[in-house]
This record gives sequence, C-alpha cells and structure tokens, in this order.
Amino acid sequence: MRRKLAAGNWKMNGLRAGLSEMEALAQRHPDPRVDILLCPPATLIAPAAQALSGSRIALGGQDCHAETSGAYTGDLSAGMLLDAGAGAVILGHSERRALHRETSEEVRVKARAAQAAGLMTVICLGESAFQREATNTLDIIGAQLSLSVPDGSTGVNLVVAYEPVWAIGSGKTPTPGEIGEVHTFIRARLESRFGPGVGRSVRLLYGGSVKGDNAAEIFAIPDVDGALVGGASLTAADFSPIVEALEEA
Repeated sequence: MRRKLAAGNWKMNGLRAGLSEMEALAQRHPDPRVDILLCPPATLIAPAAQALSGSRIALGGQDCHAETSGAYTGDLSAGMLLDAGAGAVILGHSERRALHRETSEEVRVKARAAQAAGLMTVICLGESAFQREATNTLDIIGAQLSLSVPDGSTGVNLVVAYEPVWAIGSGKTPTPGEIGEVHTFIRARLESRFGPGVGRSVRLLYGGSVKGDNAAEIFAIPDVDGALVGGASLTAADFSPIVEALEEA
C-alpha cells in the first residue's frame, strides 16, 4: 500500500530562525502515520538535518542541476543536496517552468541525475489558467508527464505532484471531481507506461492552496496520496492540521 506523504515547499522563505518551526513540527508528530517531507531553501538543509536528527521528518531540495559537477555558478548538484542531508528534490515546479523557462525535457534530465544520485524526485505537473481555457487540461498534463518523467522511475524514486498553476496562492481550489479526474488520468498513464506494479506504487500529490480547512476533503479523493504544500508548510501551526488530516484519510 502506498504510504501517504505530506510535503512542504518553503520556496524562497526561511532563515535559521525558522528551524524552530521544523522542530515544533517534529515534536507534534514524533511518530507520524504518514511520511513528512520539508523542502527549505538550500541554505537550511544542513542545519535542518542537524536540528531534526532522530526525527521522522525528511528533507529535500527545491531544484538541482543535471550535471554532477562543473562550471555552473550558483547551481547545486543532486550529490550536493544528498551530502547536505536531503533525501529528495522537487523538480519542474510551475515557478521554475515559468520564471526560469524550464522545459519538460530539462526536468527529465535533472530527474534522471537526481535518481541516479539516490534522491527521490517530486516531479510537478500543472496547467495555467490560459492553458486550461485554451486546451484540454489532460492533454497538457499528459505531455508534461510523458516528457518530464525519466525511464526507470519507480515508486521509490518518483512522486508526481499535480499543481494547477491557477490555484497556487490564489485561494481557489478545483472541485473534487476536477482533481480526481487528473489524478485518475495520471495513474492510468503511469500504469500504461511502467506496468501496473510500478504505476500503482507511485504516490500522487495534490498541490494548490491546500490548507487545514480543506485538506480532509482533498485527501478523500481517490488517487490523492498526499499534498505538496506551499505557504501553509512554513509554520507548525499551519502544517500540522494538514498532516493530521492526511493521517485520518
């Protein structure tokens, strides 16, 4: 059975003072019935690993370079994230795709490198408001899924997060039916490509204005195995209710 996953993406937020929120979360959930993953800025991964030593909270990065080393000023390799204490990395987030013009092909190359280094990859898919209105959402998601996920992916090294871009930070949330349609579609595509065993073992997360007051409804949707949470993951007070809702799902 797939183990549920509550993942937090801190984005470009957080200083060392924020480690106290991670410690508070660990204290609230010393033995969680779900997996918890926090992805702070790269500057906090090493101190967070130390602060969370002995806890059940895992750490991840927010991006990595496709190469293992080289003249890439400002970039971090998957091996560097692993060395700092990360066990996972978010790739293909909508903000990377939009602001850094990352293509799905580039995401796939990064994911291949991250998986080879031993990191679990959380690959993000999602459509903008313009794409949703101009094109079939499932066509957009299908193309991103096919091009972003590398061959050889498994339920151990791959998590797929569906984040409708128009819902992120907007306070808007798709209906349960709309979320379920996309997650069912992704599951079917994964099973078709990798076979039923791998396809059914990959965890599918929903992201986009997930909060404590709507988490239970979202987690009741078939094939939603957890959430990739943005702003609500920055404090234990906001993130803990989401974890608790997932534990009850």
